Amino acid sequence: MHSISVFNRSWPSVQLPEEIGDASRVGMNAYQRVTALTDNFEDSELDLPILGLFGEVGGLLSALKKKQRDQSYEQSYDEAIAEELGDVLWYFTRIASRAKLDLSVIAQRAFRDMSDWDEVMADEAGIFGDIHHVRREPITSEEFSGRVVQLAGRVGDLMNDLHAGAFSSNRDKLAGHLVEIFRAIIEAADAAEVELEDAARQNLYKIFSRWPHQKKYPALFDENDDPAERLPRQLEVEIFERERGGNVLVFQRCNGLNIGDPLTDNKEDPDDYRFHDVFHYAYAAILGWSPVMRALFKLKRKSDPVKDENQDGARANLVEEGISTWIFNRAQKQDFFAGVEPGKLSYDMLKTVHQFASGYEAERCPLWLWEEAILEGFRCFRYLKEHRQGRLILDLEKRSIDIEAL
Repeated sequence: MHSISVFNRSWPSVQLPEEIGDASRVGMNAYQRVTALTDNFEDSELDLPILGLFGEVGGLLSALKKKQRDQSYEQSYDEAIAEELGDVLWYFTRIASRAKLDLSVIAQRAFRDMSDWDEVMADEAGIFGDIHHVRREPITSEEFSGRVVQLAGRVGDLMNDLHAGAFSSNRDKLAGHLVEIFRAIIEAADAAEVELEDAARQNLYKIFSRWPHQKKYPALFDENDDPAERLPRQLEVEIFERERGGNVLVFQRCNGLNIGDPLTDNKEDPDDYRFHDVFHYAYAAILGWSPVMRALFKLKRKSDPVKDENQDGARANLVEEGISTWIFNRAQKQDFFAGVEPGKLSYDMLKTVHQFASGYEAERCPLWLWEEAILEGFRCFRYLKEHRQGRLILDLEKRSIDIEAL
């Protein structure tokens, strides 16, 4: 099996439901109950989760193909395969829940035949760690591909019977499909050298990082640092345009003093990126993180040489600027996220941003907090885009940023 390093992503600020605890041993029925908290489908039918299951099996095949295509071995492919298996497990569990079937019963029947088919019970003690094979020989990529294709075939059979209306008055037929699919999931996980308990655990951290059952802001990163080097807990910044030498520039002022350099869009086709510092203020206010703002206000933590160099240095500034630019380019194609509600921002985009921040303090921020910072930053940006000026009001203790007329 893979070493734990494949699954040791940093989720220190993610709160799991008490029923799961520290997720060191993931119970199947407990997993089934808590994943119901993240089922955001608007109806209780089977169609959407079955389609979702089919899509995730396709994602599993795609991750495998990428690993086979690239000559150099990368651990990220193993992480992607484990993540896709976790997503497969989530959709599978949602189907079982909608059919009022216990995951532990399905798991037991995956190891039964005609002689002992009914020797099962709703086992609260059953954990994913009970389900894995011990192989004597490694499995080739071709064999793994074959097992994933077999899994896709099982899910395809499920879809065919769904569209034929075979489950409307025959839950046992659906249960039979789910047992066969679960067997195929076990075989695919075994071939990938991924234990289902690892996949389930990481899936829980992932979904509750994105859609928490309870939002709890983590402590500010500089809470225990020298008070003279902390980001200001309350701050007001005026942002406005002025014409200078035939160019329209954006200026910033705080406490009556101009701060930073006047900005243009730095682009032939104007796109108002000149107002982009509002994103850095949003990161500071909501994430409690902004190396760019620390440099702007001369608040680098020089009393701590490690933080000064690694967390507040030039590379950290470049990472933050890169995140802002990358998100901005995506937002341009989506009306700068106007009308996007909390919980609806692209998961893939948030995951990429989280990867950008790897190795820096902001890596410890859950995905829902990143979403909040991004949406609030673009709300203020849209105001500036429309009014060409405004007063930003930051409150780091309340984790808020607002904007008003200047």
